[in-house]
Amino acid sequence: MTSHFYPMPESRFSNAEPSGGPALGALPEWDLSDLYSAPDCDEIKQDLDWLKAETASFAADYEGKLAGQNAAGMLRVIERYEVMQGKMGRVMSYAGLRYYQNTADGERAKFMSDMQGAITDLSNPLVFFSLEMNRIDDAVLKGLLAENPALNRYAPVLERLRAMKPYQLSDELEKFLHDNSVVGAAAWNRLFDETMAGLSFDVEGEPTSLEATLNLLSDVDRTKRETGAKALAEVFMKNLPLFARITNTLAKEKEIEDRWRGLETPQKSRHLANHVEPEVVQALRDAVVAAYPKLSHRYYALKAKWLGLEKLEIWDRNAPLLDEDDRLVSWEEARATVLDAYAGFDPRLAEIITPFFERGWIDAAVKPGKAPGAFAHPTVTAVHPYVMLNYLGKPRDVMTLAHELGHGVHQVLAAGQGELLADTPLTLAETASVFGEMLTFRKLLAEAPDQASRKRLLAGKVEDMINTVVRQIAFYDFECRLHAARAEGELTPDQINAIWMEIQHESLGDGFEFMQGYESFWSYIPHFIHSPFYVYAYAFGDGLVNALYAVYEEGDADFRQKYFEMLKAGGSKHHKELLTPFGLDASDPKFWDKGLDMISGMIDELEAMEAR
Repeated sequence: MTSHFYPMPESRFSNAEPSGGPALGALPEWDLSDLYSAPDCDEIKQDLDWLKAETASFAADYEGKLAGQNAAGMLRVIERYEVMQGKMGRVMSYAGLRYYQNTADGERAKFMSDMQGAITDLSNPLVFFSLEMNRIDDAVLKGLLAENPALNRYAPVLERLRAMKPYQLSDELEKFLHDNSVVGAAAWNRLFDETMAGLSFDVEGEPTSLEATLNLLSDVDRTKRETGAKALAEVFMKNLPLFARITNTLAKEKEIEDRWRGLETPQKSRHLANHVEPEVVQALRDAVVAAYPKLSHRYYALKAKWLGLEKLEIWDRNAPLLDEDDRLVSWEEARATVLDAYAGFDPRLAEIITPFFERGWIDAAVKPGKAPGAFAHPTVTAVHPYVMLNYLGKPRDVMTLAHELGHGVHQVLAAGQGELLADTPLTLAETASVFGEMLTFRKLLAEAPDQASRKRLLAGKVEDMINTVVRQIAFYDFECRLHAARAEGELTPDQINAIWMEIQHESLGDGFEFMQGYESFWSYIPHFIHSPFYVYAYAFGDGLVNALYAVYEEGDADFRQKYFEMLKAGGSKHHKELLTPFGLDASDPKFWDKGLDMISGMIDELEAMEAR
């Protein structure tokens, strides 16, 4: 399964102060012993020793010989390769999860860095695998797959691997890039993470963490929102030279590698990894941008009216409604809400997520040094996923819990495919998470006791959808323009700021005033650093789920079984094949309009409430 192994983007931030306090109840923490008992345990050393011997043996057995394998031999090759990937994934999952629990802990940071270095070195003998696999003639490989059904099961893996065939470099260069990665992008990623974790913001004379300061942007008190926004801007502006250096370096590194590989656009490698056609992503992007006026522009004009403002300041974007209930949702209530919503769709979903609550598979408390945001990490198929949250007890935190447990469901169901086939392209990896959110939202909406409650729920959902669709496509456009500009030369902080503000004006519309310093807010979005062009996957997932949910509401009797089969497929099928049973086709430009119309319809209802 695809790992959400870094903080989620802004739309998913659950900004919090350390610990929830008595109002939230006891918050769970991870028990990582299902991976390893301790960083110095014998099992880690044994796995590393086994990998050292097995990778060397694998290379001795097969390097220079893949093209001569018969079907049975090729199956043995892939099965051995899969076992090694599982061992390496287990080590890195444990190291990474410990690190993200406290990125300020020097021992944890060193352990993760040491494990990254060790795994990079141990996997060096395996570089030949993809290089030689891509040199096998298409007709020969097709014949091998046809000859052996067990081998043919891995056809989707080989298809994705061979998508990079036209862009493959020489064996020596590929090995160099592999070895150099630990001091290249990985090192810059770590610098970004540790810098972000170490930032302190002056809020009314008190040093405050990034999470807690971001949290002020959704405070009911407008003065606190303004204070938080200005504190963020002050620190981001001070650190802008460093963030610009990180961004420039990573963008240039990507441009150099893309140029050597012959990749036509900066986005191409992401599309190949996602197993999605560029024209499908372009259709999604164009549909969302065309819908800005009827979505974000229209909604924020409505929100300004609710708040009694002629124009919104940027710190009003995530402001709660004036009559919003500021009651905290306890952990037990959040758990019951999500379990009930999942069970209402199918009891099997509730059965899958129950162990997350009971067996230490969720880390929910906010603690010093803990990574911001939320993610679901699948670890390896022989174990189980782990979910990280920063739980504050706000209604949106409940939705984040529903979202990440959706990932967990997907990862558990897909694990049966094995290490290589469970991995789901990012465009499909958001399906179960967004669907889980929708189930939870629909449950709460159906139980709303009055019109005011319904309005709050609808407005909250519209804002989440705008953050997931409009804002993420705006992020995607920002990256596209930034990488295009970087190809012409190094960018100053002011030039990056200008690109950011251009995008903000387009996506948010004329209903906003932009404070001085907001131009620096691009600098803390982690996906720009960790995974370029990742962000469109959120909009893809949201649009896909909206279309899926429409089919569900139409009363397809077999919908639940089709849904489970889709999740169980993991990465073994293309998105077109997975959506066919539902009568959906993401390559049809009109497909995206269905999801956008759902958001627009909710805004219609909010406007109708206002007119009464």
